[in-house]
Amino acid sequence: MLANARTRRIPQVWRVAILGALAALPATVILNWLPNSEATVGGGVMIVGALIAGAIATRRSVEPSAAGLRAGFLGGATAVAVFLIREGTTVVWSLNTSVFFAIAIVMVLSFTPVFGLIFGRIGGWVANTVADSGVDQAA
Repeated sequence: MLANARTRRIPQVWRVAILGALAALPATVILNWLPNSEATVGGGVMIVGALIAGAIATRRSVEPSAAGLRAGFLGGATAVAVFLIREGTTVVWSLNTSVFFAIAIVMVLSFTPVFGLIFGRIGGWVANTVADSGVDQAA
């Protein structure tokens, strides 16, 4: 009962975005097996996660653009966290470096939701197209 009460507090759009972001992690690992692939976790969540979130959102009567936007933000936050953990520990943090990275983080967190929105719409469109073509073939 307590777990059910917690999930009800999270809006449906965020649940779909988180589900898409989590589903993108194995997809990103598979993409990294391809030759010459340099897919990152943040990029995978931002693109593939938003695509999956848009498709799931369409099936659950949620706006795919909103789910993709949130999945894109989660991808940007993941990319920033991975960067800070990997590279941030090796950088000498002067005032100029700190200001530069603060501006860069704000910029990354500003444009990744836009990519998420675009790929969320694409995922919703693909889900609608595939569902509509299945209905047409059955009739």
